[in-house]
Amino acid sequence: MTAEDYTTPPRAVGRDAVFVRHRLKSPKVAESAYVAPNAVLCGDVTVGPHSRVLFGAVVTAEGGPVEIGEHCVVMENAVIRGVPQHPARLGDHVLVGPHASLTGCVVEGDTRIATGAVVFNGARVEVGAEVEFHAVVYVNTVVPAGTAVPMGWFAGGDPAELVAPGEWERIRDLIGPLDYPGTVFGAAGQGGSVPDIAQRYARALALHHRDTVLPPGQHDQLPGPTGNGRAGTVRRPRRRRVTRTEQPDERL
Repeated sequence: MTAEDYTTPPRAVGRDAVFVRHRLKSPKVAESAYVAPNAVLCGDVTVGPHSRVLFGAVVTAEGGPVEIGEHCVVMENAVIRGVPQHPARLGDHVLVGPHASLTGCVVEGDTRIATGAVVFNGARVEVGAEVEFHAVVYVNTVVPAGTAVPMGWFAGGDPAELVAPGEWERIRDLIGPLDYPGTVFGAAGQGGSVPDIAQRYARALALHHRDTVLPPGQHDQLPGPTGNGRAGTVRRPRRRRVTRTEQPDERL
């Protein structure tokens, strides 16, 4: 039997996967999607129709939503993270390789992020681009449509300049104006000591103390295709009153 012959069973989503309610929001997954056992979806995460989240992958909304489109594959041990000011969004037909890391970035459709590649906050990988094995797309960088970032290379700037491994002087020239500390940690320019950044980051992550691991089958589901072939509206849980102390702190 080939993949084309295989009929997707009803409710193929999330058998023994870990779904976590975080910052008062729960993951939403299309019925035709597949989330492997021991994959983790945490918070304001949406997985579109026919997408697959494989073993050990972590998709987490740390103050910013994560949206995964249709027919995407997130492979083993990949990490996709949405953060304040920088949601993570994957278009349709995106491949994310094992051990890749995507934080607060936009990856447009028909795109491949290969094994071990890293795409940072505020970056955009445009339609049909490829980020090869262990390549880095730096903060606030735009990889133009159809561009391939070679294996192990560095991409920085808008549009991205591609720099070979070992060209450290050129990489240093590029990264300064892109403001990694300010974009990732909210530390202006090159300011902010590591102890201060670590303390603020740990304080924000303390919100996980309020998380709830959802019972099997209790995550929100995206309805199947409607008559026009588009996904229907999301079923949202009933709102409850939130006290001031429960309000999420959006700052790192």
